[in-house]
Amino acid sequence: MKVMKLMNIATCAIALLFSIASCAQDKNNSAFKSVDLNQFKEVIADTANVVLVDVRTADEHAQGNIPGTKCNIDVLKEDFESIAVESLPKDKTIAIYCRSGRRSKNAGAILTKNGYNVVELSTGYNGWK
Repeated sequence: MKVMKLMNIATCAIALLFSIASCAQDKNNSAFKSVDLNQFKEVIADTANVVLVDVRTADEHAQGNIPGTKCNIDVLKEDFESIAVESLPKDKTIAIYCRSGRRSKNAGAILTKNGYNVVELSTGYNGWK
């Protein structure tokens, strides 16, 4: 009886460990990558496999943007998620930037939640200039 009880406890413990490991792996796979300026330049140089997206306001975008930017989707607007999902391809890396790196982190979280592979410029456009 005691052996059976110990086996049940051991089985549950092993199942719990596998469950925790699985959750940790999923979390790491769904995280976006925040990179410095030099790494970001390397990423966006692959224009065949990367879509460069400005997540700032339209006014900020009009004042200047990173060359090669394909679109401007304001992360502060309520419809950011729906517009992004409708317009961005999931088979390419989405490289994003904002002014300082704060809003793009929010955009990165939203996009990865929707299955995108995202690379974010940690310093934003301010770091690019």
